[in-house]
Amino acid sequence: MADPTTPLQRLKGALDTVLVIDVFVVLAGAGWFALAVALHSQEIEAPLQVFQRLWEPLFTPAIGLLMAAALISGALGWWQRRGQR
Repeated sequence: MADPTTPLQRLKGALDTVLVIDVFVVLAGAGWFALAVALHSQEIEAPLQVFQRLWEPLFTPAIGLLMAAALISGALGWWQRRGQR
């Protein structure tokens, strides 16, 4: 039996999966940051230091990917609505 999905549909499915994982990474980072700030006020510095070390290599690209996906999705939606007129 042949797979009814096209390569483009499989690629879109894979990208959707990556974006879902990315959303959870960004949400986990936001939670970690909130906890780290709360602990910083209690003079517990380690969580905030770890967050700061991970900011550039992990959280900045994750947020950028999420923002790019939102912009591209909006642009594609606009383009599709424009083409239906």
